[in-house]
Formats: sequence, C-alpha cells, structure tokens
Amino acid sequence: MTETVADAEAPATVRHAEEVMGTVFSFDVRGGDPVAVRAALAESVAGLHRVDAVFSTYREDSQVSRLAREEVGLAECDPEVAEVLELAAEAERLSDGWFSTRYRGVLDPTGIVKGWSVERAARALTEVAGVTGVSVNGGGDVQMYGAPEPTRAWRVGIADPLRPGGLAAVITAAGVDELAVATSGTAERGAHIVDPRTGKSAVTDLVAVTVVGPRLTWADCWATAAFAMGSRAGLAWLESLPGVEGLLITAGDEVRCTGGLASRLG
Repeated sequence: MTETVADAEAPATVRHAEEVMGTVFSFDVRGGDPVAVRAALAESVAGLHRVDAVFSTYREDSQVSRLAREEVGLAECDPEVAEVLELAAEAERLSDGWFSTRYRGVLDPTGIVKGWSVERAARALTEVAGVTGVSVNGGGDVQMYGAPEPTRAWRVGIADPLRPGGLAAVITAAGVDELAVATSGTAERGAHIVDPRTGKSAVTDLVAVTVVGPRLTWADCWATAAFAMGSRAGLAWLESLPGVEGLLITAGDEVRCTGGLASRLG
C-alpha cells in the first residue's frame, strides 16, 4: 500500500495506488481532514477487493462464476450483483444490444464492473467532510468530482494508440462538478472487445474510442459499444446520447469526434 500526504502549506492531498482486478487503481483526494480521508480511502479500497472477489470471472468460487454455472440464484448473491446486472441490462437496451454481459454465451459482466466500481469508490470519498476534489483512475478509466484546486480543474490525457508515449487529446473537467473518461481499444489488450452479434472479436475500422460523460459506469459501457459498432455507426450513436461526447481513432489514423467534444478539450 503506497500513500502520500502533502505538507501542511499545500491543500490537503491524499494519494494512493492499489493493485486489484488485474490493474492499478490510483486515488487523488483533495481537501478534508487527512485522517478522515485515509479512513474512507481504506474502506473504498477494501470495497474494490470485495467487488473483485464477488465479480471475478477468473475465480471459480466468485458469486458471478457460480451464478453463471447456475450453482446459485441471483437472490442468493450479494445485492450488488443484482444492481450491476440491472445496470448492464439498461446499457444493453440503450445500445440496442451492442453492449452485452455475455461472452460466448456465458454470463460475464466484466465490461461494466470496473467503471461501476471506480465511480462508486470515487463518490464515497466525496462524502468525507471538507473534501473538495476526487479523482480515481482504474486502469486508465477515470471518474472525477470537484476540482484539485480552486483555480485549476482536473485534466486527463488520452493516450494515442498509434503513437506510444504520445497523447491524442487532453480532457478537462473545467466548469463541471463531475466528469468521467473511459477508453476502449486494441492498443494495450489486443482484440478483446467482442461483437455481441457474432460472439467473436469485433472487427471494425477503429483502434480506440474515448467517451466523456458525467458517470464512468455509462462512459465505460458506451466506449465498448461504440467500438463494436465501428466509426460511422459508433459516432452517430454517441451523438444521440445526451451529455456524452466521444473521440474515435481509426486504424487509418483518422480522428472523429462528436460535435460537443471541443468544449471538453484543454
């Protein structure tokens, strides 16, 4: 467990990095009493490990694995399982089936769990008295609340999938109290996104889709669904979603954006 607390002359800052769910979750909390923040942070981190134990498809004894094998019913699982599956069903409905919780016919809510868990952990930290800004990054997908400083907004760099080490854009949370950024693509994990209609890896002209919106639960789902759709259909669909913006990069190095994305660049 790594953690740093800024000196007394700077705004109170608590940072932490935790390995869980096969990736690293990075926390940055501004304001509030550091002791109270650390206590809430420890609870949020413990919550992430509980989510991993319940939802992991790699653990034979997880509730989701047992549910997929029909060894238990939904009523026998933790309430969070029903909550996540309900959210996933809504994502599937709104995406006309392009987002799905089934992989090769087997229950697999992986595509929504990380975004949901990051958002939940970040929101819990905002409830600590005096906290003015929270940013939680789970494997490159980020939920932000408030601001790091009174005169500075949270900013997130979007990696360029065709130029390792470069940035395709920088997203700013200026002017809003909550913002999430999620990216789906093939640059780091290869062809892991599935076309729900074929059950096979999605074959599209895209290498990355970044979605910007208030909540990471949805931004993560929409990035996955838009990638599976391809650049033309994906862009048109993202344009139809209220409060959502997108940045799509094709294998041919074309960058396509929703009409309102410019307001979030900086």
